[in-house]
Amino acid sequence: MRRRSTTIRARPSVDASRAPTRTAAPAADLVRPGALRVQIIGVPLDMGAGRRGVDMGPSALRVAELSKSIARLGYEVSDFGDLDVYIPETTQPGRADLRFAEGVLAVTQRVAEAVEHTLREGCLPLVLGGDHSISIGSIAGSSGYYAERGERMGLVWLDAHGDCNTPQTTPSGNIHGMALALSLGLGDPTFTNLHRPGRKVDPTSVALVGVRDLDPGEQENLKHLGVHVFTMREIDELGMGAVMRRAIDIATAGTAGIHAQLDMDVLDPEEAPGTGTPVVGGVTYREAHLAMEMLADSGKVLALDVVEINPILDEHNRTAQIATELILSALGKKIYG
Repeated sequence: MRRRSTTIRARPSVDASRAPTRTAAPAADLVRPGALRVQIIGVPLDMGAGRRGVDMGPSALRVAELSKSIARLGYEVSDFGDLDVYIPETTQPGRADLRFAEGVLAVTQRVAEAVEHTLREGCLPLVLGGDHSISIGSIAGSSGYYAERGERMGLVWLDAHGDCNTPQTTPSGNIHGMALALSLGLGDPTFTNLHRPGRKVDPTSVALVGVRDLDPGEQENLKHLGVHVFTMREIDELGMGAVMRRAIDIATAGTAGIHAQLDMDVLDPEEAPGTGTPVVGGVTYREAHLAMEMLADSGKVLALDVVEINPILDEHNRTAQIATELILSALGKKIYG
């Protein structure tokens, strides 16, 4: 299979003497001091989704000046560019209930290696999708890093969907709709054993926030696994602040911290139109910022994935710009103070 050509690769085997692209902010722009380091890993994969276009998500975020904006917060930012990926035009979909499995598996293994390498280097991995299947690899990488240290991690998963289908329950066969289930050890063993054998996260340390579209099989899988699910009803009734406090408590109880997942379809499509699987009735712009700000305040964010930005469906790069602003909130940007 032919691979997408890239100019820079983020791989654990990269020559340590080769400096990545780094962005530093002028001292006057810093709003938080310190030597924290962020490494951006682009994964322009759209084989896990049913709609093309999210492969351009990492580029859209870079156009929105993501690196410079993070550097202004006082971080040292490294961008190793995009990992090599496969594209649907050069491969076969294979199984109807696990479409493009071979290509997705290969790419997610690269993601796992890149994320684990980033953590070993003392950086916070910021993984830019691509569709949500990339999280199978990123979670495997961070889980492996902490498992070697006798620790485990939790997940706060902000998404309109459950992403908890299996080949037996999926209505589409798209792997991005199986990403959470696979990370929790449920589904095809070639994926559940990616990078290291078995489940990567304990389901009781997972909080799914903003859900409003679940397939029947997903509902059963989530109940069976014991995942904590906060639908839009809980957000409406309790408020985003109360929901996020509970979600953070769940993900940090007895863990090293949180691998956060931000699927941009958690926002209402009126706020963020550039996503491939929009569902009406989502969180508002301000609710999304509050969620990210509370993650930052917890001081427990270990890694962050931002996925499902589709510039083809967007309006003047609006969704990527909002995603950039949300990333900054997750990294500690404040309105005041």
